[in-house]
Amino acid sequence: MYSDLLHALPDVFAWTNFAAVVIGVIAGIVVGAMPGLSATMAISVLVPFTFGLEPLVALGLMAGIYNGAMYGGAIPAVLLRIPGTPAAVATTFDGYPMAQKGEGGFALQVAVVSSSIGGIASAFALMLLAPPLSKVTLLFGPSEVFWVAVFGLASIIFLLGGNPIKGLISACFGVFVSVIGSDPIYGNDRFTFGQLEMLDGINIVILLVGLYALPPVIDLLETPLKTDGVNSSKLGTEPIWKALPRMNYWKTWLRGSLLGIWIGILPGAGGSMAAFMSYNEARRTSKNPEKWGEGEPEGVAAAEVANNADTASALIPALTLGIPGTAVAAVMLGGLLVHGLQPGPMLFRDNPDIVFGFMWQFLFGAILLVLLGGSLATNSFARLLNLPRPLLGSVIIVLMLIGVYSIHGRMFDVYLMLGFGAIGWVMDRLKFPLPPVVLGLILGGFAEENLRLALRIGRGDPMVLFQNTTSLILVALTVSVVVGPTLKKRFIDSRKKA
Repeated sequence: MYSDLLHALPDVFAWTNFAAVVIGVIAGIVVGAMPGLSATMAISVLVPFTFGLEPLVALGLMAGIYNGAMYGGAIPAVLLRIPGTPAAVATTFDGYPMAQKGEGGFALQVAVVSSSIGGIASAFALMLLAPPLSKVTLLFGPSEVFWVAVFGLASIIFLLGGNPIKGLISACFGVFVSVIGSDPIYGNDRFTFGQLEMLDGINIVILLVGLYALPPVIDLLETPLKTDGVNSSKLGTEPIWKALPRMNYWKTWLRGSLLGIWIGILPGAGGSMAAFMSYNEARRTSKNPEKWGEGEPEGVAAAEVANNADTASALIPALTLGIPGTAVAAVMLGGLLVHGLQPGPMLFRDNPDIVFGFMWQFLFGAILLVLLGGSLATNSFARLLNLPRPLLGSVIIVLMLIGVYSIHGRMFDVYLMLGFGAIGWVMDRLKFPLPPVVLGLILGGFAEENLRLALRIGRGDPMVLFQNTTSLILVALTVSVVVGPTLKKRFIDSRKKA
């Protein structure tokens, strides 16, 4: 099989196939940098236009867009505190404070290098470990997947810092939003209030744009001459090769890559969960955790390396078992089927040149991020902040409205986004953390579906959630996350009193 991997390499260097990756990366960066748009949306729009293209040209465009969009989401996250994609939420924690201190350019450079490293690690995992790693997903039944989701929620609530009670309230709000719509098992309407548009639930892009994009734009328009905002004249856009020596984050990159690959393999988890878990682990092991959230470059590195490490790895179960790990992977499966490629074990036997060429395209797309993203994003997008604040705010609002309206082509989504924007503005003023809301939406339905499935398998016996070693390990990790910070605080207080 690995000989087929090398045999597919020359095909990737055909100028049309390689150009497709380059064009895809640039397009992905632009899409990711526009709040409201996503890699899933871009690839969904692209698939119908690939009917007449060669398979590797079409797949190269998809691989490039996926890699580029996952990094592109960091650009508005750093410069405007508006995550361009759901996976870029954790990037705002330290990226935006860095931009406020005049280090926005360096933050983008850390983001692009970390994204590239995560993407490269993910591509190697896809190329070299797809068959054996696909078996890992078989070890995770509904109960284990439920505990993974609970662990993710507990991590963001209790390790993010601040007030755990407010974090818990925010997470509960996110979980409540996740159950709006049709019951996944019985099909009953839940909290739709008679609105047909809510039967499919709340699209995460609508929530994300409302919570994260509107509040800072309102502040931008309210105080156009605010002096403590981002210093656009000191973005620090030195050449990336000169900035590299300042990026000594190898432990964070390695840990984040492994976490991202693992999360990517688990169906349904996605880059958002990987970024949050990587950020929390890096902060927990840091020598100066109190500086995190105030402009710590390592925080940007931890978030970006993980949310890009789940890109290609999410295709491991998709290509080998036909089980997409993320929404983007599901759309890419559709792209494969359009070209007559049936996902599963036979794909590797019947079309080795195409499937392994696709893997090489993921690797080259990740490498091209440094070359294209480092110059395009840092030297072009960073200059966005030189625009007058009222004009910048107006442009962002227009892009938000277009992005949200284009999801389903209806004004209801725009009104919903404005409602979430008002909630986000109030939460921001009351110091309620916003990330738990997003993760609650992402993991709420995921946890509910697997919990109910596990209980159905166990015929209603709750002990089915504790019947194997993997579940018990995840329960222990969750308890340690919840209890650990309290015990640590009491220990430090007792030491001070002594």
